Amino acid sequence: MILHDVKVHPESDRLKREDQLAWKIAAVAADPVALDADVEDMIINRVIDNASVAIASVNRHPVVSARAMALAHPRAGGATVFGADPSVRVHAEWAAWANGTAVRELDYHDTFLAAEYSHPGDNIPPILAVAQQTGKTGAELIRGLATGYEIQVNLVKAISLHAHKIDHVAHLGPSAAAGIGTLLGLPTETIYQSVQQALHVTTATRQSRKGEISSWKAYAPSHAGKLAIEAVDRSMRGEGAPSPIYEGEDSVIAWMLDGKNAHYKVPMPAPGESKRAIMDTFTKEHSAEYQSQALIDLSFRMRSKVKNWDDVKSILIETSHHTHYVIGTGSNDPQKFDPTASRETLDHSIMYIVAVALQDGEWHHVRSYAPERAQRPDTVRLWNKISTVEDKNWTARYHSIDPNVKAFGGKIIITMNDGTVIADEMAVANAHTLGATPWKRADYIRKFRILTEGILAPAEIERFLDVAQRLPTLTAAELIGLNVAVPAGTLEIGKPGLF
Repeated sequence: MILHDVKVHPESDRLKREDQLAWKIAAVAADPVALDADVEDMIINRVIDNASVAIASVNRHPVVSARAMALAHPRAGGATVFGADPSVRVHAEWAAWANGTAVRELDYHDTFLAAEYSHPGDNIPPILAVAQQTGKTGAELIRGLATGYEIQVNLVKAISLHAHKIDHVAHLGPSAAAGIGTLLGLPTETIYQSVQQALHVTTATRQSRKGEISSWKAYAPSHAGKLAIEAVDRSMRGEGAPSPIYEGEDSVIAWMLDGKNAHYKVPMPAPGESKRAIMDTFTKEHSAEYQSQALIDLSFRMRSKVKNWDDVKSILIETSHHTHYVIGTGSNDPQKFDPTASRETLDHSIMYIVAVALQDGEWHHVRSYAPERAQRPDTVRLWNKISTVEDKNWTARYHSIDPNVKAFGGKIIITMNDGTVIADEMAVANAHTLGATPWKRADYIRKFRILTEGILAPAEIERFLDVAQRLPTLTAAELIGLNVAVPAGTLEIGKPGLF
């Protein structure tokens, strides 16, 4: 890997394109390096993972709305829409919008956390949609997806957006544009312009993840993917972008991030070096914010030690800065204790999540968020006894670049009314690469079967799993089979809008 120095330059420097981060991203995307077998294998896992969570959310309101908007933009030979018959095709950017929303809605697919946060699987819908519309093969799609993961993960390792209240999809726009560039075999110059355009139009504040969290949390990455496709389209037609978008005097870094004194070291593969960033990412066993995964597993382990939840005096969670300030009591969000809060808010409340995990000993993507579950009186009483605090050691582990040290867990301390203290800690979730039961292909398939049961016909489940696992050898015609169709008549119809 090469560590690139990235900082703001005055216009008088006349920073060469080759010295700009957007160009270096584009050069990685244009590098025709071969992929490693384990990377191809993991990409298949994540394609299956995305499809499972997309189908599980196929009739949730934000997904229904996004799909209705997409279906209003039909295109012969276009891209497919999750849930619809594969004969139904729409423009690629609208397929990315609908499918990206379906993937993101349940907050249940893969994650990577470092200086910034991300769900790198958000790269799959826009890159897949373009692949289907342009007649690319499975092998070409895999190369594009490897680039999408590579760029987003490496930006996330180096550049914090949340510290300046910028939403994490600002790294997704450039990564999706770069992945599409690889997919299409575009020249470095064209990818460079599309990366800059994509970043310029995908910067937004993090209010979408604060307060009363709405459906926009599901739309944000699909919007970024849609804008990335449009940026590539403009660049292919010869249009330029604000430049240098990262290093300029009035750039994203200068005015939205660390300012004129910023200095980042951004890792990128050297020419000819394999794109392996996907191997640093991890998926979710439980449908909740990633920082809750280990704490859910820890709650399952601790719950048998408490016989009566009303005997609990308090529960303190010692954890990282992110967990405390984003999904813990450090956020100062009263909504995180509201029994009538939206699902989007509840899955960003570690207090609620731990209360339910302790009481139930399971986590279900529907039952655990049901209004009757959230409003159960004994749960509300326990929920209000839970608080979080930042522990510097957990924060240091969260930010460690050593994969053997990096952790997203914490310590749970239960104090009983009689003074008894029950404490335990867990660094990584069971499903994590270093966890008790690291996930393999069979686990992704099991998740797909669980989430699609009762939604898909059994034959459709088997068909999709067969096609997905043959991804490296799929022809352009077969690539359409990566869509998943629900039985006729079961797709809900959204409210009318402008389209």
